Amino acid sequence: MAKSSITFSCNACGATYNKWSGRCDACAQWNTIHEDKGISAGPPSKSLGTKRGSAMVLTDLTTHEPPPPRSQSGIAELDRVLGGGLVKASAILVGGDPGIGKSTLLLQAAAHFARNGLKTIYVSGEEASAQVRMRAQRLGLTDASVQLAAETNLRDILTTLDAEKPDLVIIDSIQTMWADNVESAPGSVSQVRAAAHELTSFAKRRGVSVILVGHVTKDGQIAGPRVVEHMVDTVLYFEGERGHQFRILRAVKNRFGPADEIGVFEMTGAGLAEVTNPSALFLSERGEPTAGSVVFAGIEGTRPVLCELQALVAPSPHSQARRTVVGWDGGRLAMILAVLEARCGIPFAGLDVYLNVAGGMKISEPAADLAVAAALLSAREDVALPAETVVFGEISLSGALRPATQTENRLKEAQKLGFTNAIAPAGGKPVGKNGITLNTMSDLTGFVGEIFGAG
Repeated sequence: MAKSSITFSCNACGATYNKWSGRCDACAQWNTIHEDKGISAGPPSKSLGTKRGSAMVLTDLTTHEPPPPRSQSGIAELDRVLGGGLVKASAILVGGDPGIGKSTLLLQAAAHFARNGLKTIYVSGEEASAQVRMRAQRLGLTDASVQLAAETNLRDILTTLDAEKPDLVIIDSIQTMWADNVESAPGSVSQVRAAAHELTSFAKRRGVSVILVGHVTKDGQIAGPRVVEHMVDTVLYFEGERGHQFRILRAVKNRFGPADEIGVFEMTGAGLAEVTNPSALFLSERGEPTAGSVVFAGIEGTRPVLCELQALVAPSPHSQARRTVVGWDGGRLAMILAVLEARCGIPFAGLDVYLNVAGGMKISEPAADLAVAAALLSAREDVALPAETVVFGEISLSGALRPATQTENRLKEAQKLGFTNAIAPAGGKPVGKNGITLNTMSDLTGFVGEIFGAG
């Protein structure tokens, strides 16, 4: 005879029964037992069925809880990217190209957190403990009370962490971890997903902050399933060019602070040194104004950053002209070229166009449109822009110039570095003088006519 799936429960105490009864044996109440309607439709083997779980505790939106406490590392650029410091029980994912300096940065951060009183454990799945100690000696970090381990077995790692009860754990890297309950090989999608889930849930349950290092693909994205980035609280990318000493730590997701915040570091023989004034660093190698060189006043997160855009326009020896971009979006460059030709009558057919953001910086802000157009026109006409001039603004497909956000902060940063002129779209919020002469333009045609005497 088939077993019935109908269950009964007491409305007073929640006790469950297989058949109806007039009196509850658990709480001695009468007429409180009723048939369960079930919490899910469908067969029990494919759905939750009629079995109930524990009731949740519901609260309203009104709260008087203070913001989560943060631990300062003492590295101002790292604390800025984290949103003001390390939050307890947070999970952080750090990605970057091989050899860019991820392990160096995190070992320095581990030493600083340990010196500030946090019990820190560094687990390396790629290097032996002796290799990590050699790096610590080279960086002068041997006095920090950081505990090291070289292990890839996730069960052994979690058992050790549960016994040691640290405040901060660094896992280098998540792709080398393997769980013995998953049959696939280490580094596979299943293993990375399982390891990230176990480490993240362990951080939440035990109140431990976990920093995971993630490998990246050839496209620059963190390797493995995208769900890993959804699991963690913060995703950081460590960027930089091998030919430059500058390194940029960029937050692309942060539940405890602003996204798109950046921290700037300089790679030295003694490790990564923080750069407190990145604008001066990016413009340090800029000489006399030349054709094709324009200074863009941008915003990265909450920080204004000035950088140099360089353009080169030359006749193409090939049937199809080249469009080469470094540090900016190639599709947006094609849009700017099309607007210049359609709205201003300035053709770039038969001309090779090269665009570079100096210093290894990567820009994704639409406000760089006007600076790019100025660099292209300056290179094409072989006319340098006036000295000590910054440019910013967004270009629409109609040729109109749209105002950029945080104009006041951009002008303050430019004035601090000695710039006296600024070119920006009209129609924005009124701003103070800041010691800078502000030239406003309403459309791209007027900009070309006034600055380059054509259009």
